[in-house]
Amino acid sequence: MKTKLFGKIISATLAALLCSTAAASAGSMTTAPAETDVAAPVATPANPWAGTKWMFRARALGVLPDESNGLLGGAPAALTAEDSVVPEFDITYFFNDNFAAELILAVTPHDVFLGGAQISNVLLLPPTLTFQYHHPMGAFKPYVGAGINYTSIIDSDPTAAIGGVDDWDSSFGLAAQVGFDYAIDEKWSFNVDVKKLWLNLDATVTGAATPASVDLDPWLVGVGIGYRF
Repeated sequence: MKTKLFGKIISATLAALLCSTAAASAGSMTTAPAETDVAAPVATPANPWAGTKWMFRARALGVLPDESNGLLGGAPAALTAEDSVVPEFDITYFFNDNFAAELILAVTPHDVFLGGAQISNVLLLPPTLTFQYHHPMGAFKPYVGAGINYTSIIDSDPTAAIGGVDDWDSSFGLAAQVGFDYAIDEKWSFNVDVKKLWLNLDATVTGAATPASVDLDPWLVGVGIGYRF
């Protein structure tokens, strides 16, 4: 793509230089040339995405923790979190037809278990910002992206006889994604999106001041619709 883009820029520059040279040699530059507006890209059946600046999507989002490295008081522990399915909203801004930034917003509840016994439930707000490369192929447009996640603990509630885990810490993590959009018409599209987050959460067992931690590293799998303009 970059080679083609550079080729087009070079070709356009050479053409402009040749036209200017021809005009000068003909002595026809008696008046200042009139200014012309550069036309914005226009969506066509071959590329229905051309000229898109904003896209809003609504998705059903599956949050699937892939836990590892659970620790309780410094010792290995079988800390796990339950899967969750929630509504999700995202906003995407396109710098051009190929490059964009996406912000996703959702609230996800999870029950947390230690060796099969529930010890807490938490409510997470995990906004994720990714920078994306899109490759339009007619109505079908795959993309890849990478960015950063910040998971904030909105609420938590200890549920175990040992006191449970209540004091969860918010955390930053990295994110990667792959997905595609399929144009239904000139405004609406169908979307499938998969993200992987690398996320570690630290906590404290209520009443015992025992530290706990776990790498949640969830998969985020979303399916939904988008509106672009």
